[in-house]
Amino acid sequence: MSRIILTFVFCLLTGGVLLAADSKALPTPAERGYSFLVDKPYLPPDFDQETFEAAAKHWPEAIRAQASWVTLEQRRKIAWDRYGLTPRPDEAGKPLQYVVDAAGNWTMNCLACHGGAVPDGQGGMKTWPGAPNSRFALQTLTEETRLAKADLQKPFTRMDLGSVVVPLGSTNGTTNAVMFGVVLMAYRDADLSLHKNRAIPRMVHHDMDAPPWWHLKRKKMMYIDGFAAKGARGLMQFMLVPQNGPEKFREWETEFEDVLAYIESIEPPKYPFPIDQELAARGRGAFSRVCADCHGTYGAGGHYPEKRIPIDEVRTDRVRLDALSATHREAYGNSWFAHFGKLPNVNEPGGYVAPPLDGIWASAPYLHNASVPTLWHVLHPARRPAVWTRQGDQYDQDRVGPTISEHDELPSTVTAGWQRRQYFDTRGFGKSSAGHDFPDALSEDEKRAVLEYLKTL
Repeated sequence: MSRIILTFVFCLLTGGVLLAADSKALPTPAERGYSFLVDKPYLPPDFDQETFEAAAKHWPEAIRAQASWVTLEQRRKIAWDRYGLTPRPDEAGKPLQYVVDAAGNWTMNCLACHGGAVPDGQGGMKTWPGAPNSRFALQTLTEETRLAKADLQKPFTRMDLGSVVVPLGSTNGTTNAVMFGVVLMAYRDADLSLHKNRAIPRMVHHDMDAPPWWHLKRKKMMYIDGFAAKGARGLMQFMLVPQNGPEKFREWETEFEDVLAYIESIEPPKYPFPIDQELAARGRGAFSRVCADCHGTYGAGGHYPEKRIPIDEVRTDRVRLDALSATHREAYGNSWFAHFGKLPNVNEPGGYVAPPLDGIWASAPYLHNASVPTLWHVLHPARRPAVWTRQGDQYDQDRVGPTISEHDELPSTVTAGWQRRQYFDTRGFGKSSAGHDFPDALSEDEKRAVLEYLKTL
């Protein structure tokens, strides 16, 4: 009898251990959220592997020649670099920005804009999910895969056709994201029922920079104007393609609660280069005096005020603010995305929200439209270049941002669309680098110290 009891106790104990081990092995909500983003296609495919490889036929001659004699792996790197794609940190053979299924179909995910690379401190770059993808060349990728589809006699998809009406981005690393949302919502009722017979809405096309995802945990509201309450549903609005009816959004809501958990689990990368700690300490004091009222404080007891600055005070490019009308914002606030008006919604925000600055070194370029290339230029408003372009992946430790070349105007040798998108021309519509002159309250020595302090955040 005692043996039976002992056996029973042993089974309970080992079963308990096994259950504990099994529960420990279960993925967390954040882990599930990441898997949903990189493994589950929520949209129809954009193209397949054959099309992606055939796009190389439409590269410039010099790049085609380079790709013709290298290995398959090297050719893939050339293609990924051209389009601003990065390997997944956990599966280097697949791009972070697309779900690639067993049949070779590529479907864009949220990390296309919100998954980039940051300097590793040793002359290279490392993938950092949640970092803005400042190299994403969506317009170029779409144009060249569309040409490849024509060669292969494959049907065009929503990106191929939609980009005729809605431009995808005039500078690499930026997208016309606000108008994507406007046009998709225009064909839906509040409960997301589809109405295909509606007229195309008025649109004001302009480019936006993707914010770092690690900032979201500090916010109650989303977007640069802070008009929409944070929530899982709000993350889903860009899936409003005709193939996704209201039932799909209700089915997927719990999955996007995990996606939100993943986003809020992301930490900013640490600055990988040496920091002058004494200079940074002096910069902290100057930052507290001039910058902290809007951007918050950091370290133990730090506080982020989520403060909206009136447009006439911040004086940065106002196209983004005006492009999204009060009617558009109100329609969003009354829809399923905002729980039919139960969540806070600001229909007339009147300005932009000063963002947190955690990991600010890793989120260049700056301002909501990506018009300012480095933190040095943020602190020196009068010295911001009219036209600038990156010098590869080189990182400027002195100015804190990409190494750039500056121009008074677009070089005459730049003629093709893919070339123009490698340059940022601040004279374009919605692309002004003016405004945010607050750093002029600092002396030159204080600016140097604040720049060093920002590396520590």
